Amino acid sequence: FIFSECGAPPRSRTAMKLVKFLMRLNNETVTIELKNGTVVHGTISGVDMSMNTHLKTVKMTLKGKNPVHLDTLSIRGNNVRYFILPDSLNLDALLVEDVKPKTSGTGRGRGRGRGRGRRGRGRGRGRRGGRRRY
Repeated sequence: FIFSECGAPPRSRTAMKLVKFLMRLNNETVTIELKNGTVVHGTISGVDMSMNTHLKTVKMTLKGKNPVHLDTLSIRGNNVRYFILPDSLNLDALLVEDVKPKTSGTGRGRGRGRGRGRRGRGRGRGRRGGRRRY
């Protein structure tokens, strides 16, 4: 399966961003290892676009410590080293992207591009604006 990296063009029609895949894992029980060595086991209640992960019914084991049980926990996305998914997870169904058909002809048309604004005061006039006469 292919996950495209941010900014990289997709390599095939089945490419999906990792975050989009994780956002589909609601109510799945996963194990997450953090960069500091902490291991978190819980049920995903949500994942946002920054890969921040919200869990419920959590067992958190800090490196070299005893496990701690928590009702809920939120993990900042950049602290995640990796997700360990359950073996029973149907990856084929989760990796299928919902492609919305493009409707052509709607909207505002092609236009002339964005440009730098409409009918500005021109370029390079300085602070006082306009030509100076002495």
